[in-house]
Amino acid sequence: MPVSPAVAPPCPDEGADAEARRRALFLESPAQRLQRIALGTAWSLKGPRAAGLPALLGLWARDLLGRPDGLPDPDRTVNPFGVCGIVHDASPATLTAAYGRGLFPFAHVGPLKWISPTERCILLLDELHIGKNLRRQLRQGRYTVTFDRDFEGVITACASPRKGRWHLTWITPRIMRLYAEAFDAGHVHSFEVWNAAGELAGGGYGLAAGGAFFTESQFSRESNTSKIGFTVLHWHLARWGFAFDDGKWPTPSLLDMGFRTVPRSEFRALLADAATRPGKPGRWSVETDLATVAAWQPGGTAKAEKD
Repeated sequence: MPVSPAVAPPCPDEGADAEARRRALFLESPAQRLQRIALGTAWSLKGPRAAGLPALLGLWARDLLGRPDGLPDPDRTVNPFGVCGIVHDASPATLTAAYGRGLFPFAHVGPLKWISPTERCILLLDELHIGKNLRRQLRQGRYTVTFDRDFEGVITACASPRKGRWHLTWITPRIMRLYAEAFDAGHVHSFEVWNAAGELAGGGYGLAAGGAFFTESQFSRESNTSKIGFTVLHWHLARWGFAFDDGKWPTPSLLDMGFRTVPRSEFRALLADAATRPGKPGRWSVETDLATVAAWQPGGTAKAEKD
């Protein structure tokens, strides 16, 4: 039986309509905020993170006494989690500059902090692994993938509760607004996976700085849909001359796709090389079909035969 191709809905309206949509979506009820504070506090007191709390409180106190100028040194962290400063300027330009130095903002509770982990989970694009089942799904044509079509819908879905898990997220309304501003400036990008009914079935978002991409979050409402979109994204990043995709911390899903951890020193060396590449500023659009992505062999024939 032939498969009906999936069709993506039209782009949401820009301007005032987009701002109204953001105000309606980027919300947190008082009950949700209290839950986030309670779970975030419990998370901070768990395991080795608790041992780093005195240093974190010291950093916070010093910051209250006198805010330092500029971005912090990524190598001077105060606890095992990688905190190295407090975020004061969250403009798109500062955010992009911070990523270019290996920093990113993060917080469950309290002020946003600049984070620089001791290890990073990265994908060199010629090391991407595309499993047989994923290639089969790409060839079936049941989904359509777009870029920058519905950023608001994607980041809202990424921030939503996951089935069977406590709802603890760093994607707070403040983070959503921050990345929405960077999206408007052409630095943040989303990928959307639409099913045959035109519904958002999966997606994710991240930030591009030079020739480096930094994945922030993904979600799936149907099996493997985030991986479908992620694979299409990586095909384009390789085509556009990007050096790597940074996933921050390892997860089984990332490791399954070929991501690996590297020490901070190696990551920063790769980042320095990526900074010399032009990247791709502005809004993105998909430049191929899923069948072409399904036939892609990252790393060439030798790696394909090994896989």
